[in-house]
Amino acid sequence: MADYLEPVLPGSYLGILGGGQLGRMFTQAAQAMGYKVCVLDPASDSPAGSIAEKFIQADYTDSEALKEMATLCQSVSTEFENVPAQALDELESLGVFVAPRSSCVSLAQNRVAEKNFLATWKAETNIGPAPYCVIEREADVSHVPTDLFPGILKTARMGYDGKGQITVYGMADLAPAWAELGKVPCVLEKRMDLDFEVSALVVRGYDDAVVAYPVAQNIHRDGILHTSTVPAPSLKTAQEKKIIEAAKALIRKIDYVGVLCVEFFVLKNGDIVANEIAPRPHNSGHYTMDASVSSQFEQQVRSMARLPLGDTRLLAPVSMLNLLGDLWFMGGEDRAKEPAWNQVLSHPEAKLHLYGKSDPRIGRKMGHINCLGESLNQARQSCAAVAVELGIEP
Repeated sequence: MADYLEPVLPGSYLGILGGGQLGRMFTQAAQAMGYKVCVLDPASDSPAGSIAEKFIQADYTDSEALKEMATLCQSVSTEFENVPAQALDELESLGVFVAPRSSCVSLAQNRVAEKNFLATWKAETNIGPAPYCVIEREADVSHVPTDLFPGILKTARMGYDGKGQITVYGMADLAPAWAELGKVPCVLEKRMDLDFEVSALVVRGYDDAVVAYPVAQNIHRDGILHTSTVPAPSLKTAQEKKIIEAAKALIRKIDYVGVLCVEFFVLKNGDIVANEIAPRPHNSGHYTMDASVSSQFEQQVRSMARLPLGDTRLLAPVSMLNLLGDLWFMGGEDRAKEPAWNQVLSHPEAKLHLYGKSDPRIGRKMGHINCLGESLNQARQSCAAVAVELGIEP
């Protein structure tokens, strides 16, 4: 690290690129600690922009907007990985402390770069990606190793929540699938014999301190996170230790300051495979808002303000339930109808978080509920009961 920088103290402005729900929850955490927040987002009705002290509605690459942000904020972070790297570089060139830096964010923006990095990381952690190959041009399609089938073809850029990917069962499926994805650069990953999925949330401070949260066990539906449960019910202690040590090694290796999530697959034979990196707070870490000493969003504030990191201890077992826009259209309703939150909150251990989005849509993340329990079993039962209350299959 170059010259030592002093902490950014409360009362100052912190900046966030992106005005979605992650930006909103960051803003709430920053304001609770006494900071003011400046949000830059192209949309006029962003959840974070509506509550920030300063909202700049502009494209992420708008130089004048970035200069305005740089004048106000000593430190800036991003709420999602598809913010253009040039925006982060421009802010840094204007003297802003950017955490994480564009080199770290760029790694997660491109699956080819991400998989190649995870493959090199395997040497030191003994955890690598699923077997894969890169398809960038027509000729690559005919040279795919047959042992990668069945596989999942994923676009190298802009794919998330199950978008931009197609399952391919054999060589005959590959060319049509690639054409369907627009013949853009892709990664073909071998489908593994998956037992369950987990994610590790790690944080690195400006002072090189690294802390990790307990590993969350995740269930996805239609490519979108459904529940996250902590402690992870199926994970062995040795596996959790290996995953956390690997995630800590990764965050230091890429010189990353901020909150980082690494998703892993645990296979039926007990092996662990790295899936992908998210350079930001993560949906699977929302449980930390109620069940941890310090939430992931507080840690984002602490790391970008160059403060000491907070405690990651779990205060109670917890199961988080994602709330999608589908809930507003239950029972075949044509028009959006507010779910019966009063019934949900008749479960006193359920903590409701809504994201301030006025326009519910099918598949859109609208909020989450953290269900706490004295035991892991109680937390899971509570989550299942709340899901039933909402008409969601538990």
